[in-house]
Amino acid sequence: MTGADAPLLDVADLRVEFDTYGGTVQAVRGVSFSVAAGKTLAIVGESGCGKSVTVQALMGLVPMPPGRITAGSARLRGHEILGTTMLEGRDFRGNEIGMIFQDPMSALNPTMTIGRQIAETLEVHRGWSRARAFARAVELLDMVRIPEAAARARQYPFEFSGGMLQRAMIAMAIACEPAILIADEPTTALDVTIQAQVLDLMADLQNEKSMAIVLITHDLGVVARMADDVAVMYAGQIVEKGSVDDIFYRPAHPYTVGLRAAMPTNADHADHVLRPIPGSPPDLFSPPAGCAYAARCPHAMNICADHDPPPFLPDESGHFGRCWLHHESVAGGLERLRAGAATERSAHE
Repeated sequence: MTGADAPLLDVADLRVEFDTYGGTVQAVRGVSFSVAAGKTLAIVGESGCGKSVTVQALMGLVPMPPGRITAGSARLRGHEILGTTMLEGRDFRGNEIGMIFQDPMSALNPTMTIGRQIAETLEVHRGWSRARAFARAVELLDMVRIPEAAARARQYPFEFSGGMLQRAMIAMAIACEPAILIADEPTTALDVTIQAQVLDLMADLQNEKSMAIVLITHDLGVVARMADDVAVMYAGQIVEKGSVDDIFYRPAHPYTVGLRAAMPTNADHADHVLRPIPGSPPDLFSPPAGCAYAARCPHAMNICADHDPPPFLPDESGHFGRCWLHHESVAGGLERLRAGAATERSAHE
């Protein structure tokens, strides 16, 4: 692809491992995705599936040791960024790619004022003077709708509420007007009103700046609200990828169907019984030879336990699912999967 259609960020076959006392954890196992300017890619999955490790590897935040990147490529505007040192990565980390961390209270320095921490980003990456950078920090706090921004810039993190801390993190992440914003669970531990405000703020900033957003979440409600494309992760792999409509209305993997069925609803006519996915994720010290979801899958076949399925393309849109139900030898496999998904969806809507 070229021009406007070319991805800003293109990740191919990323693999990350961690050495522990119990053995080697294969945390990320061949992840590939891309995101274009002005688009939002949501990476969704349950805790421990490798979502955060994936983006931390891109940002050079995986501690080495015990972690290590064993394979893969990540190209930003065509330039390789994977495996760069902290000094080498300064040109893109924080400058071209900004990141909102999951817990702003632990991500921010408690001994520095909010304004000073935002200003430091501009001093390092843009070479601005302290006074100019601090003035811009106040403007950024006002941009993310923190009242009395000039006074708040001189306060410390403990003086901010959870929602205000998240806004301050967003201000820091966008200070250098990055091309890509990575948001790792940006609404965790926030009440629903503040969640909506934070998501609306991210959407407004994206429209103004044409940023690409990589959104890490386990909340399908957030996915439906924000995403253009969705990558569903399970046990360190992307098991399905497609548009947000594909994921919700034309799922191509049983795990996606299970996530949708476990999503609560407040519809008056809906079936209010939550349907959790039975069982537990596989042990990534020794991942299964076949499909990682086979032990929990209601559609599992003999082949699933022994052979890892490749990405099958049900249609020409690029929507794919790693599931043997799509193999030409399985009569009616996709129809059976989607019939079950339609039944689950009608119970929620």
